[in-house]
Amino acid sequence: MRVPAFTHVVLVVFENKEATSIAGNPGAPTFNALARRYATLTNYDAVAHPSLPNYLALVSGSTQGVTSDCTDCVVPAASLADTLARAGKTWKTYAEGLPYPGFTGGSDGRYAKKHDPFLYFRDVADSSARSRRVVPFTRLAYDLARRRLPDFSLVIPDLCNDMHDCSVATGDAWLKAHVVPLLRSRALRGGVVFVVFDEGTSDEGGGGRIQALALGPTVRRSSTFRRATNHYGLLRTIEDAWKLPRLGLSRTGTPIGGIWKK
Repeated sequence: MRVPAFTHVVLVVFENKEATSIAGNPGAPTFNALARRYATLTNYDAVAHPSLPNYLALVSGSTQGVTSDCTDCVVPAASLADTLARAGKTWKTYAEGLPYPGFTGGSDGRYAKKHDPFLYFRDVADSSARSRRVVPFTRLAYDLARRRLPDFSLVIPDLCNDMHDCSVATGDAWLKAHVVPLLRSRALRGGVVFVVFDEGTSDEGGGGRIQALALGPTVRRSSTFRRATNHYGLLRTIEDAWKLPRLGLSRTGTPIGGIWKK
């Protein structure tokens, strides 16, 4: 299945909502407007409960045997941080509420490490140079203004704005304030923004049937991807776009296709 060679990939992850809680919800006008304008992945499942295993799956193709939201566990495995670096590509996490680059504490205010997966991989956590690629969300505007957006960006709203602790309307307002302007950025020409949730509230597919969108100038207007896929399929899509080696279960994941402009 053809996937464009994106100039940039931005992955935004919200929290703990089934697709039925977002699609058609009057409290989510931005989500629904973007779904109509760009592409919806209508058969997309999370892979586990609780949060952390899903975040690990998104960036490494495996839950790595983690079954909790541990903050002191360490994963001795490869992740996108490794495959991107070997391919000469750059990455960052922009985490809202993170007190400073490379902070490895379990929480701080509305920031939660359990939603910040790269810090769990030993070769990131043990390297000050690599862990400092996990930066506060405010750095995103700075990097965009200076045309320094990395090839791959993981964007993590805080515990309120991701809908974990606050309403759907709060998360929708955050999406409107931050992602809609990003879609107009010159940096995104040739790029894509994926918006997903870490997990839902059911056990569908292992972690719930969740809302998932593909946004940006590479996406065909008002398109739909109906095949069954999940976090592993999203990782596979990124890997196929950049010809990266496949990590873990991304080898069997269904890549996202049929929604891209030719």
